[in-house]
Amino acid sequence: MFQTQDGAGSSYTSTIYGLIRDQKYEEAVRILQIELENHPHSRAALSLLGYCYYHMQLFHHAVGMYEQLCASYPDVDEYQLYLAQSLYKSGQYDAASRRASQLESEQFAQRVHLLRAASYYEQNDIKATRSVLEECLPDDPTTIVFDGAIEYKEGRYEPARAKFADALNILGYQPDLSYNIALCFFKMKQYGNAMRQIAEIIEKGVRDHPELSVGSKSEQNADVKSVRNSTVLRETALVEAFNLKAAIEYEMKNYKGARDALLDMPPRQEEELDPVSLHNFGLMNMDVEPNGGFKKLNFLLQNPPFPVETFSNLLILYTKHGFHDLMADVLAENAHLTFQLLSKDFYDFMDATVTLQTSPEDAYRKYDELATKHVEGLRKLTKKIQDARLAQSNEDIKTSLKAYDDALEDFMPVLMAQANIYWERGNYTQVEKIFRQTAEFCSEHEAWKLNVAHVFFLQGNKYEQAIQYYEPFVKKHQDNLLDVQAIILANLCVCYVMNTDNEKAEELLRSIEREEEEESSRDPEKRLFHLCIVNLVIGTLYCSKNNYDFGICRVMKSMEPYHRKLGPDTWYYAKRCFLGLALTLAKHMTTIRDSTMDDILEFLDCADQHGKDIFTTTAADQRNTGTDAIQHTISYEARVLKRTFLKLRS
Repeated sequence: MFQTQDGAGSSYTSTIYGLIRDQKYEEAVRILQIELENHPHSRAALSLLGYCYYHMQLFHHAVGMYEQLCASYPDVDEYQLYLAQSLYKSGQYDAASRRASQLESEQFAQRVHLLRAASYYEQNDIKATRSVLEECLPDDPTTIVFDGAIEYKEGRYEPARAKFADALNILGYQPDLSYNIALCFFKMKQYGNAMRQIAEIIEKGVRDHPELSVGSKSEQNADVKSVRNSTVLRETALVEAFNLKAAIEYEMKNYKGARDALLDMPPRQEEELDPVSLHNFGLMNMDVEPNGGFKKLNFLLQNPPFPVETFSNLLILYTKHGFHDLMADVLAENAHLTFQLLSKDFYDFMDATVTLQTSPEDAYRKYDELATKHVEGLRKLTKKIQDARLAQSNEDIKTSLKAYDDALEDFMPVLMAQANIYWERGNYTQVEKIFRQTAEFCSEHEAWKLNVAHVFFLQGNKYEQAIQYYEPFVKKHQDNLLDVQAIILANLCVCYVMNTDNEKAEELLRSIEREEEEESSRDPEKRLFHLCIVNLVIGTLYCSKNNYDFGICRVMKSMEPYHRKLGPDTWYYAKRCFLGLALTLAKHMTTIRDSTMDDILEFLDCADQHGKDIFTTTAADQRNTGTDAIQHTISYEARVLKRTFLKLRS
């Protein structure tokens, strides 16, 4: 096979094939690359390198090998087919389809048709996909799977599930087909059925392949040996199953469950992750490490193929984090993806958001046009639901309700963006008016109810109405208050206080404190801020009412223990209260007890001690403000404040 000395050839060859048999492709590639350097046109080396690269998922390298083979051996149909497959896997669908079309061998006719169908399918050309499938063997399981994939692509998830089930009955248990069935259940929002399919995939994968180390990775134990992208891993469909499980947990708002599902998948290095996993890991850490998430999504966008949601998610997240210029840049740089991956309504929404930066009035008009369109759609769907109920058609009722829920989810961002224009101007009366106008459709939507509560809260004289919206939400999560946004708990506490219902406020504070203690006992290193934020908000409220003795003590209490609670964000809000107090004392507009002054000086000493290495601004803050000001530590600012209060006391 290789050009070696007599007697060594068979040993050399058996070594290569042994490495490939054991899926040690990297080692085989190292040897084969040396062979190719010595013999640049070695057919065997090129062929085996192409095979190894393909199974290592280095499809661009595989393309290079098979292109050389096709040029040297144009009559070998296998090389033409392998090149077409490698082109397809590397996302070069047009080239793959063209190359496959050149193959006229009857031996490969079915595989060529399926490859061409797959290429058209990935380009969303369903008509061409159907046309090619008509040339395939109709009873072939792969053809049936393709029929199911087309049904899925066109949104007919139950017929798609049935097709996949038919193929499963013919072939026997196949993890990838079970995953397809689970995906259909997910799309039909039948999460229980989807989870049962996923559980079967995971259970079988763990039982048959313990070497894949399922569940060995955690946030505390991230340094786990990679299992790499082996053929065995791909055959188990474990990666797909865990990604889908994470998506279901996310949809059910169990964000911890979603993170756990991603961490439980067989461990791999970041550079080894498939596009879907990289996308999901990017989303998972957006709240704690947005820069890392943006980096992952941008990498995917620049290196196709990538999940179709990548483009829209990147735009949404840039908008959510206030990076409107970056969002506009991504939109402009990827105009070719706009019509391919974004719906017209989504694009119009993003266009209005870009306009908002220069002309809020024009943006409001664009949002209003979109909102009118959505409301018309919701009215039509309401009529459909009523007609289905009159006809007593359970299937139509179910379909119409799902369509209504989906339409409502599409409408909510438009409504919130429209209301936010007045919100930013402090015109809460107008925001309330906008929400009242949409109560007919949105009154049961959780986000709508919470935002209505926020509007009542900020108007300053509607605390009782705010309680009516906050309280049911908090009670719903009574057993897991740490899953509720801290600001919601803080606002409810303030409402109780302002409504002279201090007992309820204290009870809620005790519940939060109890949950934080329980969580700390489970994970001593975890930093928890719910109680801190609630106390900060309550303390700030009392300070604003000129009750500094109580308010400033509550603010200081919020920072205990300092090594966990003291940080740039918490210090920012705490020091505002101290500065407000200092200014008020300097103007002789208030007085505080001597004991309170002693507590303040002691607190500032503690902040000095624990804040030596904590800067009061982050790099992101400086970028946003466009300043290069010298960064101060909390320790420095605490000493400045202490000097101020010592002067005031004397």
